[in-house]
Amino acid sequence: MTEKVVNLHEKLSNAQVELKAPKGQFNNFGKYKYRSAEDILEAVKPVNKNHGFTLFLSDEPLLIGDRYYIKATATITDGKETFSVTAFARESLQKKGMDDSQITGTASSYARKYALNGLYLIDDTKDADTDEYTNQNNNQGSNQQTQQAPQQVSKAVLLAKYKQSGKTEEEFNAWYADQMSKGYNNNQIDQILTQALMNRNGQK
Repeated sequence: MTEKVVNLHEKLSNAQVELKAPKGQFNNFGKYKYRSAEDILEAVKPVNKNHGFTLFLSDEPLLIGDRYYIKATATITDGKETFSVTAFARESLQKKGMDDSQITGTASSYARKYALNGLYLIDDTKDADTDEYTNQNNNQGSNQQTQQAPQQVSKAVLLAKYKQSGKTEEEFNAWYADQMSKGYNNNQIDQILTQALMNRNGQK
């Protein structure tokens, strides 16, 4: 009996289903849990080993306009085929307490995180199984009024709004990564875009 040959895309699909990457970090500004690149890498190591994958991460600095961006590429291979995903993060002009190398390192970490998210289909929005969501639902029915977490605007909606200013999807991805690096969630980013469009159209 001939054993079925599984190609890279089939193996990657199985790995994406198998991967469980816990959110090991907490954003004090947005009050939500999230994953760092290090969290994802720790979770994918046993999955990659199980499927015979080798993962490579690389960075490339790019000058776009007058700002530097870090282009991160996550590539997996099974020894026969390869598959890559890229993501961008913009370097901050300055960050209190950080030198230039630390600023670049921070941008690299964010870009790598989003490249890994794309490669393994990791959703980085708030999940229904987070402690925040669970505690919120457990507190409903009590005498204290509980404010329910608002539904997050999708990234596709944000992209559509961003393109109304004549920008490209590549520019959006870099800008979006920069906003996320500042701790903003999708709803806050939507407010920024909405205000920018209103200002552009001469509205208040």
